Amino acid sequence: MTKLVVAKFGGSAIGADGLSIPIIIQRINSLKKDAKVLAVFSAPHTIQDGKTKSLTDLVLELGNKAEKGEDVNLQGVKSSYDKILELVSSEYSGDCKMTIDSFLEKSQKALDDAKQKREFAEEIRSRTLAYSGEILMSHVMNYILKSQGIKSEALEMETWPIITDNNIESTNFLVSESSQRVGELENLLNENEVVCIGGFIGKTTDGVITTYERGGSDRTAADLAILFHKKYDTKIDFEKDNSVVSADPKVVTEELGEIKRLSYNEARLAGMFGMKILDPIAIKEIVEHGVDVPIIITDMKNPEKITTIERNPKNENGNPLKIVAGKKNCAILRIETEFVHRLVESLKNDRRYREYITLSPFVKDGIEFNRILFLDGDYVKRNEKYILGFDSLATITYNRGVITLIGDEMWRVQQIASKSSAKIGEAGLNILNMDAQEETSRIIIVIEDSGNNIEKAIRAVHQERSKIKFI
Repeated sequence: MTKLVVAKFGGSAIGADGLSIPIIIQRINSLKKDAKVLAVFSAPHTIQDGKTKSLTDLVLELGNKAEKGEDVNLQGVKSSYDKILELVSSEYSGDCKMTIDSFLEKSQKALDDAKQKREFAEEIRSRTLAYSGEILMSHVMNYILKSQGIKSEALEMETWPIITDNNIESTNFLVSESSQRVGELENLLNENEVVCIGGFIGKTTDGVITTYERGGSDRTAADLAILFHKKYDTKIDFEKDNSVVSADPKVVTEELGEIKRLSYNEARLAGMFGMKILDPIAIKEIVEHGVDVPIIITDMKNPEKITTIERNPKNENGNPLKIVAGKKNCAILRIETEFVHRLVESLKNDRRYREYITLSPFVKDGIEFNRILFLDGDYVKRNEKYILGFDSLATITYNRGVITLIGDEMWRVQQIASKSSAKIGEAGLNILNMDAQEETSRIIIVIEDSGNNIEKAIRAVHQERSKIKFI
């Protein structure tokens, strides 16, 4: 069976104004030696006011201004692409420039529509982002790869294979409909070494452009693997600034462990609780569709450093506490258990919201309550009336932070919960809530989100990681 690598390159991997594209070229040349490469690209970054910013954020700001009736233009976006254009050879630069101008013209038209209608949402928002970001970047990268003598092609929107439902701004993948649209992409893979495609973007059966939530390019890579895993020997390769380590290296600088293997479950939990490994929804979709493909996290600059994510990884008797993660700006809902099912069903089906965890229930005055930990306090504030509408006596507590210990084999660690909580106490922090069960893949410790409490707690627990003893 022919090998296929679905390689995803995010905005930080591309670098500001394409700074890291030469490294991307090296990586693609390496990957295509023994496999077809389906390269998924996010929108690039640029420099604005001395700070690195995603073009997605830049365009969203323009859209919000257009919605208020202000005149806006894409000159800042064009300037970034003009710098990237310098990497295209003279043979292809003319065609590439025409493509940039054509796509940005479509994006500008969408912004003009937003100004006229005083609305930057739904299809207008999706068109603006698609033609200024991911789709355009995939075409520009195609010309850059051609300039390097690589047999490459980019997929056109007219034959887009990622078919989604009608939730325009927070859409959902439809596998059966998508399977019927992969013919052109499969032809391009057969005819070329590399095929470039934009991440984050979908299309309804009626041809309306849709977008995933932020981080959606990870989902695109997962969706493509779902579509092709029976036709190719498929793996997913997320090319990043570094492989996975045992805590956020911006928070913990000492005794960081390189994580060689993670399970789908461990990677999903780490993503939910603050580690920028990959979008946890991407793994959720792979699991829900019964697919078993290896996911590789590669340090682009040191490609020998990798983390392999599998459904059932081999037990190498490493440290069973894989990762200590932290999440700020959380909220806890206390609600009677009898109302939980309706709330959860509504969050899932009506709001398409998944960033929450149901904690252990408790009984007070003979009534059983559930606690739901929301990982985005701002979302709860915006939707407080809706959430509290399910139980008039429910209460919400804000300004909560969560420290999470992750590892499928943590049950092998003696007294891990008590020792971790003790370390937090030694750091001068008060534990407000703790959720841990025997043979669990995670231990959740809730503290007040104030100052640098979360960072202090992560460092305190991580210090204990190197001292733990196994059963």
